[in-house]
Amino acid sequence: MVNAFNMKIKEALLSSSTLKTQVSIWYLLVFFALIVLCAFKVLSDPLALLAGLILAQISKNPFLGLNHKLTSFLLKFSVIGLGFGMNVTSALNASKQGMWITVGSIVATFCLGFILYKVLGLDKKTSLLISSGTAICGGSAIAAVSPVLGAKEKQISVALGVVFILNSVALFVFPVVGTFFNMSQNQFGVWSAIAIHDTSSVVGAAAKYGEKALEIATTVKLARALWIIPVSIIVALFSKTGKKGVKIPYFIGLFILAILANTYVSQLHTITPYITEFAKSGLLVTLFLIGTGLSFSSLKQVGYRPLLQGVVLWVAIASATLWVVLLFIH
Repeated sequence: MVNAFNMKIKEALLSSSTLKTQVSIWYLLVFFALIVLCAFKVLSDPLALLAGLILAQISKNPFLGLNHKLTSFLLKFSVIGLGFGMNVTSALNASKQGMWITVGSIVATFCLGFILYKVLGLDKKTSLLISSGTAICGGSAIAAVSPVLGAKEKQISVALGVVFILNSVALFVFPVVGTFFNMSQNQFGVWSAIAIHDTSSVVGAAAKYGEKALEIATTVKLARALWIIPVSIIVALFSKTGKKGVKIPYFIGLFILAILANTYVSQLHTITPYITEFAKSGLLVTLFLIGTGLSFSSLKQVGYRPLLQGVVLWVAIASATLWVVLLFIH
């Protein structure tokens, strides 16, 4: 009787282990198949993200640690590669026209963020990280400000979770809103660069809207990202517990060098189209990987109050900048 019971337990454990192995193999096959489809641009930007989101709900991503590192690398590679498809003159013009809206939106975001921190009774550092990510450039800003602020891993992960969730929504919503208001390529490029958090989603939404919108959005977004420097310094000065080092994303400088090379080194023009195509493929893979890390369990870990702050900040800034862009930019 005891032996029979032991045999049943062993059979149950074996079948459970086999099932897990089968699920793992199934996940790997689907995971890498979708990466190949993204790399060859079979999927569009929203579909790449949607595929990742669906896969995240079906099975937990076993490569989350590697996933985050690869996402960060591919995003930087893609942004630098897109620089080889741009011109210095158009980049400067795009940066200038978006500058005053950028400054106004950054100040407004931090002011509203402070009010929401008081009203919702949020953790101070988490709230400041969410405001920084909304005001400047999403995950990059959070990564830059967090060591200056002395933020803990839990505070950083909550802020990143809020930003990534809203980035995913923006990728689908913004092109629809742009089309509804019949926005020009120029208008959509400026608006998406200012109102969407992360560079990856800015580039994804703008690429869906058009080539000109993509060029303007990327330039304005990376000019906006330079505000990491003054914001980090201000946080360091006013933070009693924070560290004083400021972490500046190096890929912004490489992006600028890529634009200069494409403008002034004509010999590169035979290969720059291939570089930009590789960059766009890299962006699609990046969006898919971002989606695979956004499961329902990650939503629960964020909590409703930080998410509420992020949503209110995002909707307020996106709506205000949409009105300004439609009114003053053609």
